[in-house]
Amino acid sequence: MTLQKQLGFWLAALLAFILFLWALQDILLPFIAGFVLAYFLDPVADWLERLGLNRVLATLLIITAAVLTVVFIVLLVVPILGDQALKLAQDLPTLLKALIAKFDAWAPQVLKDMIAKSGTDIQGSVGDIAGRAAGWIAALISSIWSGGMALVNVLSLLVVTPIVAFYLLADWDHIVARVDGWLPRDHVEDVRTIARDINTAMAGFIRGQGTVCLLLGVFYALGLSLAGLKFGLAIGLGAGLLSFIPYIGALIGGVMAIGVGLVQFWPDWSGIALIIGIFAAGQFIEGNFLSPKLVGGSIGLHPVWLMFALFAFGYVFGFVGLLLAVPMAAAAGVLVRYALTRYLGSRLYTGAHVEVAEPRPLKPPARRKA
Repeated sequence: MTLQKQLGFWLAALLAFILFLWALQDILLPFIAGFVLAYFLDPVADWLERLGLNRVLATLLIITAAVLTVVFIVLLVVPILGDQALKLAQDLPTLLKALIAKFDAWAPQVLKDMIAKSGTDIQGSVGDIAGRAAGWIAALISSIWSGGMALVNVLSLLVVTPIVAFYLLADWDHIVARVDGWLPRDHVEDVRTIARDINTAMAGFIRGQGTVCLLLGVFYALGLSLAGLKFGLAIGLGAGLLSFIPYIGALIGGVMAIGVGLVQFWPDWSGIALIIGIFAAGQFIEGNFLSPKLVGGSIGLHPVWLMFALFAFGYVFGFVGLLLAVPMAAAAGVLVRYALTRYLGSRLYTGAHVEVAEPRPLKPPARRKA
């Protein structure tokens, strides 16, 4: 098969896969969630197997523990989290106006005169922007919810996802071996190399960074709640879950927490200092302990590329797209690096009469410590 035919075949397969996702996006959520759960928990099943447990029994224990954890979270945490998130969105304009009032009390007279001469109504503008932001966030959540849950309600998600995860986790090794047997024999080593690189990137992000986000979310939520901060649970969990983009979660969560703390605790600086200390401690723990141990030296996904993937897949496929964004971004990054490596070693790059050494494989950018 010529290179043009191979390229045409794989492009057609990719297009068919995208059309499949687009056509069935309303019913794919529990199946994709089950796949992500199985992929996340596969190392645990392998570890239990090495301890001597049967694969099916190990899978049953893991899924049972996961289901009980989800039920606990849904029954106890989600109602409190939802109530705090809703109240935070409703109080956001009031909080911003209170911050503007405090700025007006603290700011030097020179700065106040400059603002007055410019004719800018900061308090009115901020209140209007805050109201628009709250409405946009509500519309976004409504869009994601309706797009991902049009035909699949919460009950079916909680029932179907564990079943899908159980069967996939129990047969994971057999599925991998079967797919490996379908690979074209002429290119089997190249495909295996690409697949291993994709798996490394996905594992580093889904398993490693996912665990880091959960641990940071629990740390921030508990710390802010114990510090007495209003909406501490919602802000802390949100900051932790956004930590898959380096520094973004801590930055957004820290700004929101400090802003709420200024309104709530002023003039008590000890409460505000405690909030700053919680986020500083979280960044220290993440950069020096969690990320090096759970994620490793690199994950191969640039933050800008990751944010673009989340927006693009979320816009096209709704909530299902958000689940697919990270795996697809990791796979695309590996394929681009592989294609670039092949290009740098080809005549198209070197020219017909230039002899150059075989290019080394491109390595993903190293993750910096906090």
